[in-house]
Amino acid sequence: MEVLISNWSNVQSIPQTFVFPPDRRPGKHTFTMCKEIPVIDLEKAHEGQTRPHIIEQILKASKEYGLFQVINHGVSKNKMDETMGIFKEFFAMPAEYKAKFYSNDPNKSCRLYTSTLNYDKEEVHYWRDNFTHRCYPLEDHIQFWPESPANYREIVGTYSVEVRKFLLRILDLIGEGLGLEPGYFDGELSKIQLLSVNHHVPCPDPSLTLGMPEHCDPNLISMLHQCDVFGLQAFKDGEWVGVEPRTDAFVVIPGLQLRVISNEKLMSPIHRVVTHSEEPRTTIGTFLTPSSDFSIEPARALVSACNPPVYRNYTYKEFFSTFTGRNCEAEAALECFKLST
Repeated sequence: MEVLISNWSNVQSIPQTFVFPPDRRPGKHTFTMCKEIPVIDLEKAHEGQTRPHIIEQILKASKEYGLFQVINHGVSKNKMDETMGIFKEFFAMPAEYKAKFYSNDPNKSCRLYTSTLNYDKEEVHYWRDNFTHRCYPLEDHIQFWPESPANYREIVGTYSVEVRKFLLRILDLIGEGLGLEPGYFDGELSKIQLLSVNHHVPCPDPSLTLGMPEHCDPNLISMLHQCDVFGLQAFKDGEWVGVEPRTDAFVVIPGLQLRVISNEKLMSPIHRVVTHSEEPRTTIGTFLTPSSDFSIEPARALVSACNPPVYRNYTYKEFFSTFTGRNCEAEAALECFKLST
């Protein structure tokens, strides 16, 4: 069978290699859509009296839910729709064309694969194709991007610049709310930018498989641009709750590095993706990640004799190696860097 699920047609049943063990299946439950996940309007974030309120909303959401949605974020709806459209076109391209980008090599600047980069060794596969490429600096990577569909490089290039500005703006607001110096998250701490697009074809039985595993993001901060099809879930108060698929909003997800830098003031949520029986689902993720050799520790402005650091100093390369070596289990990885009390 063709590896890339975006090349499949008229799928009538789930291949056995995509069927999860009973204890890991999402089951036939009706998952609730959580209406309490905050939707934050950034339109007036630059105004003096409104800015502190918006910062308070962001910090509260990051502590209580671990994620939040943002509207009036500075990226036009037209640009969002145009970019979403170009990725849907990409996944609909002929198999021969997409084969040029197929790779499980994590070091490739531009790669397309099914399930995870560990496809050949994993016991069960996730119901997704993923297309990932690096975005920053744009001039270092754009030549490796697809030339088709038409205008791909122009459209995605402009989009990647705009969403980077958005995420750096969110980081500035978080830093201000935590009491960090301006520009704390600039430079090496947010240098690497990855654009990661998931595509899920309709699944004959969503109760048996997952589009993505339950996980926390190991990076600094993530942003998800959803289409209008439900799939993202967050684990809140012992149950899985749905995140509303708003096509005008970005979902912001603090990563584990923000949890460490904030000295446990912020959380990074456990989240996963379920599949849909009738509609394909495409989402565009953007991830800001520290440089491999950059040193990370709880911000010194947030530690004191009364509030000692929870974690020791480490490089992101060391953290990511530990994270993957612990099967991407956040708590197991973080435990390796905790200071004894």
